[in-house]
Amino acid sequence: MLDKLRSMISGVEADFIDIRYEIKTETHISFTGREIRSVGSNRTDGYVIRVGKNGGFSSATVTREEDIPRAMQLAVEGAETIVTTGGKKTVLAEVPVVRENIKLVLDGDPREIGIDDKIELTRKYNDLMLEQPLIETTSLNYREVGRDKHYVNSEGTAVSEEILTTNIFGEVIAKRSSLVQNIRTAIGGADGYNRLLNREDVFLKRAQIAGQLLDADPVKGGTYNVILSPMLAGVFTHEAFGHFSEADIIEDNPSLREKMSLGEKLGSDVITIVADSTIHNQIGYYVYDDEGVAVKPVTLMDRGVLTGRLHSRRTASAFGEPVSGHTVAEDMRFEPIVRMGTIYIKPGEQSLNDLLEELRNGLYLIDGKGGQTSGENFTFGAQYGFKVKDGRIGPMIRDINIIGNLFTTLQNIEAIGNDMELSERGGCGKGQLNIKSALGSPHILIRNMVVGGA
Repeated sequence: MLDKLRSMISGVEADFIDIRYEIKTETHISFTGREIRSVGSNRTDGYVIRVGKNGGFSSATVTREEDIPRAMQLAVEGAETIVTTGGKKTVLAEVPVVRENIKLVLDGDPREIGIDDKIELTRKYNDLMLEQPLIETTSLNYREVGRDKHYVNSEGTAVSEEILTTNIFGEVIAKRSSLVQNIRTAIGGADGYNRLLNREDVFLKRAQIAGQLLDADPVKGGTYNVILSPMLAGVFTHEAFGHFSEADIIEDNPSLREKMSLGEKLGSDVITIVADSTIHNQIGYYVYDDEGVAVKPVTLMDRGVLTGRLHSRRTASAFGEPVSGHTVAEDMRFEPIVRMGTIYIKPGEQSLNDLLEELRNGLYLIDGKGGQTSGENFTFGAQYGFKVKDGRIGPMIRDINIIGNLFTTLQNIEAIGNDMELSERGGCGKGQLNIKSALGSPHILIRNMVVGGA
């Protein structure tokens, strides 16, 4: 396929051209309660062409091979038009020329598993949750997404890589009278079907928590010292901080770009944040991005000091900073944009018990439940939590939101746990959907967090 793509782009009159051909396969199963709502699979393929000429840069996507010459012509014309109409000029940072074929390594290939077996596995976990006391209904899904990508550019790079993610995810809903509580659940990864097997404990625990929430009191709103669980701290890291580390987000925002200047002391001394999509078998794992650039681990913050940023070739040139291999598309319908892969807070040295003892009195908040950001301010929901008194975990609480300012919160992070958890399901909706956006953290202790509640 790579030789074929080379021949397609040869002879095009441009300073730069690349082409990505991709086959996307997807299998899905959906349960609502005990009813199976949908089962299906599909296969789609297509091409993304990008052209740089005289400082202009343009792209086109097509699904049919016979449309490629016309798409290339349109991309060339688009690049020329950008220049003649006074648009921003694009310069791509230099990167090594590579030629590589990355083979998929799986612990159990889901493509070799029959659809009936996948249905029965999902049904087993779904029924287990429904059998627990006070559970009203469930929504549980199996999803398997493969991307077989082939990339060639006019500089000589030629890369093939296949990635595959497999997940079972959804929510379990408990009800008593008019009170309804729900808990989300997810398992999966990029390392194969076997990760999904023998995970009954996960679904059983989530159903039990949903039922327990019916006896929990709503949290009383106020300012608290809090411990965030790994998944809730990971949501904060991805949503509140991580997007500001994507160069295209801050590129045209002078005030935010000044605040996010490399070398600025933005956080407390205990916090280090890393973006590393080279961690094998994790949901965010890949070797080459959709510009044919090898992904590199980037320390975004080191002991509170901003030390790195995520880039495409274009933004790396514009900022004068290193290319990081973080330019990813949802699939063959889109040109790639700057995206987080796996982002996490680096573990510290204290156990959860140490953090509880240091917290003394406050709240222990667990797992993310949606939210939003507005500039440097954020609001995130927690799925549940506990009161903490004298360093001991006490009664369960519900209906929790945490509210704050990114930069104030980074300064208020006082201690970092020595545990570490990465998400088993990814997802980010910046511009396009990216199911490879993973997040994680140890437990973290934050002073003076505003908590919304009753």
